[in-house]
Amino acid sequence: MDTDIGALTVIFTEFYYWVTVPLMFLIHVGFCMYEVGATRHKNHIHTLMKNTMLIPLVTVTFFFFGWWIYFAFPNGPGITGGLTQSDNAVPWSELMGTHLGGPGPALESAQGYGAELGNSFWNRLNGVFWAAFLLFSWTAASIVSGATIERIRPAAFWILAVVIGSFTWIIDAAWGWHPDGWMVTQLGYHDAYASGVIHAIAGGFALGVIVVLGPRIGKFAPDGTPRNINPHNKWLVTIGLFLIYCGFWGFYVACNVPIIDHQSLGGAEGVVNFTATTIYLTPTTLSAIVFNFLMSLSGGLMMGYVVSKGEAFWTYSAGLAGVITASAGNDLYHPIQAMIIGAIGAYCAYKLHFWVERTFKIDDPVGAVAVHGYAGFIGLVICGFVLWGHPATAAYHELAVITPWGQFIGACIMAIVLGFIPAWIVSKILHGMGMLRVPPAVELVGLDLSEEIAEEADAIAVSQADIEEAKKLGLLS
Repeated sequence: MDTDIGALTVIFTEFYYWVTVPLMFLIHVGFCMYEVGATRHKNHIHTLMKNTMLIPLVTVTFFFFGWWIYFAFPNGPGITGGLTQSDNAVPWSELMGTHLGGPGPALESAQGYGAELGNSFWNRLNGVFWAAFLLFSWTAASIVSGATIERIRPAAFWILAVVIGSFTWIIDAAWGWHPDGWMVTQLGYHDAYASGVIHAIAGGFALGVIVVLGPRIGKFAPDGTPRNINPHNKWLVTIGLFLIYCGFWGFYVACNVPIIDHQSLGGAEGVVNFTATTIYLTPTTLSAIVFNFLMSLSGGLMMGYVVSKGEAFWTYSAGLAGVITASAGNDLYHPIQAMIIGAIGAYCAYKLHFWVERTFKIDDPVGAVAVHGYAGFIGLVICGFVLWGHPATAAYHELAVITPWGQFIGACIMAIVLGFIPAWIVSKILHGMGMLRVPPAVELVGLDLSEEIAEEADAIAVSQADIEEAKKLGLLS
């Protein structure tokens, strides 16, 4: 660290991203509680273990190749060039381990962010930056988990979790969530807080899986009318969603770069004026997050309460849909715009969920496709109209201008090309191998049957031992 200000910048940034990790961990805790609350008692352990074991599987695969993809593929499939250098992301690099020195990576953004701080930048920040992106990977996989509860085989879900968490999601991040990504520079794609990069792709991926997986037994009457399979514990659902709201603060903060010299972004020369930026290096503030997050959440909650006639499950889910819809442009929206856009997204997600369910017999137990996929897609398109003509990134001002068509194409790439299609293909392969869905008998009695039988056998054995000991002591005849 060459200067005092450089040292403070690096240390502050390191701590900044470190704090986002436990905050985003609350999203995963919330998903676990939310899904357990939505499942029936006979499937609780299956639901918990399905969500728990994605943590080590996605973490290990993200270490070996997921992080590398983000830096290697911003140019897309040969659209603007080949692979880029990514020394800080290959698993055998000194930067992917415990160290205080070592060579810096041959990596420079358009503004040289990080390069001006020397090797110390990536030496200290690579791990916490990796961890923040890893938690995004967990979130994407957990969204898919909710849509598949009560009938998917655990191994099949874990394979799908690795596909989205360490492959397709991080490809879309390289394309559309990197200041040099081809979707940003060529389409003017703008998605500051991941309406599409996390949510549209995860919703599209979940839809691709459940189309092949099929509905739960008993979900649809013989005439095709959907039946309600109500959450067994709405308190758990409520607490789970509130934990997701809390975790979203970390999610939003992790989407920012905390401190950059304004001069490196084209500001006045000789003026030391530090600012936070979005992941596209466009200036922003944490105040923008506070205003727009809470206003979009409020718009979603109010619309959810009205459109669902006060139904608790959809009121809380609509709050999340509101945030997700506004996230694409929440760095630039006025708070009232964020509230209105959140309300529009919540309304559309609710209506589309039940229309798709009735029309196509799609069983999405927690509304994951609607809340994340439909809301995220709609949010990207709305962003294209509301922010039409605004620079999408701090670099390439002439090339990267936000447009409705750029946002629509980007939304299709996220939800369909990298979401639905890979999920459908992998699910079809797993289905053909008999690995996707549990047998009907197992689904009927519950996926936790083996655990329940083992627990009951243990309880019986302990009771018998108690009885024998009581007889020896003369307590029983």
